[in-house]
Amino acid sequence: MSPRADAVRNRARILDAAARVFAAEGAAGSTEQVAAKAGVAVGTIFRHFPTKADLLAAIMKDTLVRVAERMAAPDAGLFTVFAELVRESAAKRSVIDLLPGLDMPESISRFRAEVAALLDRGHRAGEIRPEVDADAVLALLIGLCRGAQQGGWDDDLQARTLAIVFAGLRRG
Repeated sequence: MSPRADAVRNRARILDAAARVFAAEGAAGSTEQVAAKAGVAVGTIFRHFPTKADLLAAIMKDTLVRVAERMAAPDAGLFTVFAELVRESAAKRSVIDLLPGLDMPESISRFRAEVAALLDRGHRAGEIRPEVDADAVLALLIGLCRGAQQGGWDDDLQARTLAIVFAGLRRG
């Protein structure tokens, strides 16, 4: 039996509201704030997500799926997606920081596969140095996203930092 339409809508509203609350408030965000933004009772949140950690994990999984879908687009390029992710990290706090023990092997594996596919496309086009691999790109991406979350990353610093990293990744 599939879930009721209102339950599916409530779950989507809860995830959207929770992403906004935790992006703005970090770990201090509460399920009461999420309920108010989503227009549901707190009990509705706990029916869908028994713990705050479950809610945070669902947000992160949803985020990784959306990012992987953007990466899979035929016109997606490594540098464009990389810059987008760093910009997004600078604009809001990362939910993943709130879940140090997050275990999402399938979502992370798909994300890594999409990074590898973008990298392969860049290698074949002759844009990226041949010795650059997916692990190096992921390490750079994670480092820059975490740096961007620390604050003080205005548009100029972000552009200069990305230019330096991209120069190191580019062939020739």
